Amino acid sequence: MKHTSTDEAAATGFQALGLTRAIVASVTALGYEEATPVQRETIPVLLAGRDLLAQAATGTGKTAAFALPMLQQISEADRKDRHTSGLVLVPTRELAMQVAEALHKYARGSRLQIVPLYGGAPMHLQIRALQRGADVVVATPGRALDHLRRGTLALERLRVLVLDEADEMLDMGFADDLDALLEAMPASRQTALFSATMPTRILAIAERHLDNPARITIGREKAAGKIPRVRQVAYIVARPHKSAALERVLESENPASALVFCRTRLEVDTLVELLNAHGHRAEALHGGMEQRQRDRVMTRFRDGTAELLVATDVAARGLDIERLSHVVNYDVPSAPDAYVHRIGRTGRAGRGGTAITLAEPREHRLLRSIEAVTKQKIEVSPIPTVADLRAKRLELTRAALRERLLAGDLDGTRVVVESLATEFDIVEIAAAAVQMAHSALAGDGGDREIPAPTPAPVVREAVGNRRLRPARGHLPRDRQKRDDEDMTRLFVGAGRRAGIRPGDLVGAIAGEADIESRTIGAIEIADGFSLVEVPAARADEIITALRATKIRGLKVTVRRERVK
Repeated sequence: MKHTSTDEAAATGFQALGLTRAIVASVTALGYEEATPVQRETIPVLLAGRDLLAQAATGTGKTAAFALPMLQQISEADRKDRHTSGLVLVPTRELAMQVAEALHKYARGSRLQIVPLYGGAPMHLQIRALQRGADVVVATPGRALDHLRRGTLALERLRVLVLDEADEMLDMGFADDLDALLEAMPASRQTALFSATMPTRILAIAERHLDNPARITIGREKAAGKIPRVRQVAYIVARPHKSAALERVLESENPASALVFCRTRLEVDTLVELLNAHGHRAEALHGGMEQRQRDRVMTRFRDGTAELLVATDVAARGLDIERLSHVVNYDVPSAPDAYVHRIGRTGRAGRGGTAITLAEPREHRLLRSIEAVTKQKIEVSPIPTVADLRAKRLELTRAALRERLLAGDLDGTRVVVESLATEFDIVEIAAAAVQMAHSALAGDGGDREIPAPTPAPVVREAVGNRRLRPARGHLPRDRQKRDDEDMTRLFVGAGRRAGIRPGDLVGAIAGEADIESRTIGAIEIADGFSLVEVPAARADEIITALRATKIRGLKVTVRRERVK
């Protein structure tokens, strides 16, 4: 059977929806392999210029469904006046940042300017960005209305409006703000309204402000097949901290073999690089690989050379893996049947299995949807703490020692105990021996403190040389404060143009400064430089070590970040 590459899949998938080659190339570069149902249904409608009323839940691919046709229509318009042609209204600051970041990625190379507007950010910076020209604005209703009243946001030339998660906007009390904004827009605009539910008040807005809209419903799909009897657990974690949370979960679970599902090829490659840089044995599997590469990866996974297989849904179809202890959803599947299909790969033939899902705070609704369809409870647990991991390691040490005691044959070492017993208490001797065995089994000094997942390891791609600050997420305030005090950021004078990758920085610091890779924090890579968080107590030592070596064959400037 002929293997389909990512480019071929995009050409027969996204391009078949009517998108231009430039947009398809952008989607392909981001690693998307297949359009979701909401994208297949809505993109042709929006490209045809019709208004749209769509019912679709979070996580179904809505952002690309409205963003790709919006960008295509605006890029084809006359942009000489630098007026705002597209507006996306969302209920929360977090969603505004998320949608704006996605639009930046989709618009890369098009010269379109995307500007996010939300409360809690400096107004003067937003005004300056709008004055420079904003082709597409992503905003919360309250902040958009503030700018409209100040005269800094002009909507009289608006061509495309998207109301995303309209039901949540109404639940949060934005009804009056929405009415005021809608009245300020030209009637000739195209409007798309997305909502997870369709209560009467949403239908009333559609009746007043949409012109003969196409009605699309992406319903819950019936779960396919029998639900496997496996332990199902979810961890709630903000997106910037997912890789760190996965590190902790993997150490706690200690899987014999695990299949980790990601949404895109780019996410697969980035995660594999980070996992391997932190000492795991991970392999990637996605649609951009040739069949012989896939075969080699599967051979290494089946023979135990690799313990983790990180894959996209498309690439994992048809895989026959006999023994799989864990399935990890790095992203919540967009539909219940996809979840069932994924977790059905573990717990086969009566064996036990575990299904782990990393869900963002906004994805509680998706988890509830999966539970309703599968009629099984997904346990929501806190991310393992340092104390949890230490207790887990001690339990493994206890089990190993118990096995050795039951096996007997201790005559060769009994003489050491007997000689020490003349000088020390027998319990103290045993405790020292357990501590040494624990350190050897743990491989990291046993009781050495490992960092909380707040800063590490986070990889952020910067646009140009603009610095991006990782969000702090939803960890307790005392945890955040402690991590801020313990970590400091280093400036490394080489970035994407020099071919610098996260693994290069992790490897150089761990190798040259003799520091555990898991203690390295957030990594940001821009075109001309990189920023990396390291333990503050060892910053000077790391700077000295990196200045004395080369990274990817280059001597680079290394110093503490200068905070303005």
